[in-house]
Amino acid sequence: MKYIAPRWLPGGQLQTIWPALYARRVFGPRPEYRRERWDTPDGDFIDVDFLQDSVAADATRPLLVVFHGLEGSSRSHYCEAFADLARERGWACALPHFRGCSGEINRGPRAYHSGDHAEIGWMLQQLRVHHQGPLMAVGVSLGGNALLRWAAEVGTDAARSADAVAAVCSPIDLAAGGHAIGRGFNRLVYTRMFMRTLVPKALQKLAQHPGLFDRQALLAARDLYAFDNVFTAPVHGFRNTEDYWLRASAKPLLHRIRIPALVVNARNDPFVPAGSLPGMREVGRHVTLWQPPHGGHVGFPRGLPPGHVRAMPDAVGGWLAEHSGAQGQHGAQSPHG
Repeated sequence: MKYIAPRWLPGGQLQTIWPALYARRVFGPRPEYRRERWDTPDGDFIDVDFLQDSVAADATRPLLVVFHGLEGSSRSHYCEAFADLARERGWACALPHFRGCSGEINRGPRAYHSGDHAEIGWMLQQLRVHHQGPLMAVGVSLGGNALLRWAAEVGTDAARSADAVAAVCSPIDLAAGGHAIGRGFNRLVYTRMFMRTLVPKALQKLAQHPGLFDRQALLAARDLYAFDNVFTAPVHGFRNTEDYWLRASAKPLLHRIRIPALVVNARNDPFVPAGSLPGMREVGRHVTLWQPPHGGHVGFPRGLPPGHVRAMPDAVGGWLAEHSGAQGQHGAQSPHG
């Protein structure tokens, strides 16, 4: 991926914050969605938003599936940018929400986590049942780590559900990412931002399921390490934060992936230390690494102020189309540079 950051947005922090708050997300009308609620095998539900243009779509045309990041949704800037890309190329697009992220708290005694590969697999299976055309999946940040974990866990069986996958700015070494977000500026800004929504949602979950975790310990948590130790890890079957970060990380398993997989990480990402990124010797032949020097965390802004965030979706979408058989199927090239 050839990416050059605009001169007016230097550094990983600005390339992360400005695109999320101010850059243009789309080049056409803001994506309109139709929501479906799916009942899960364990008696819970997830909500999936479909690009309105693709509701009555031909089931043989390419389908792009977008998994959001921590506390994201189909309205996150990167999700809208990918939906805009799908609309422009004539693809169908589905944007599943992890449990509790669609605007309504889920019912079960659980939420979601970075290694939620079984959930990813189940959602892809449901989409594949109703879609015969090329199916491409992209996961952003947390969603990308979970997507790669799924591809690695199921090996050759992944091809039954997806033709190609991509992970964008994913902390595939969760310990490195977890420690990075808990220090300095990251702790003051991003940690506080995530905790503002994670803690109230966890308390809602405790109200639903009394005794699920220690309420006072949660209220005392000041960073994601402590939050994961009190809530994420024990609720989802891990011993503690260290066990969760170790067992949920995709990096050690990348060599087991057997479908085309793209792993994109900017080397100035504030959340993902460059030193924690994999090298070619750590991945198998099915994995392509793109590690541009700039881009921030899910930023990759381009253009004159206020800029836009289509550069990364365009590049990732082009790669997915090429490696999934979607190239040329309702697949006009994007004009955006």
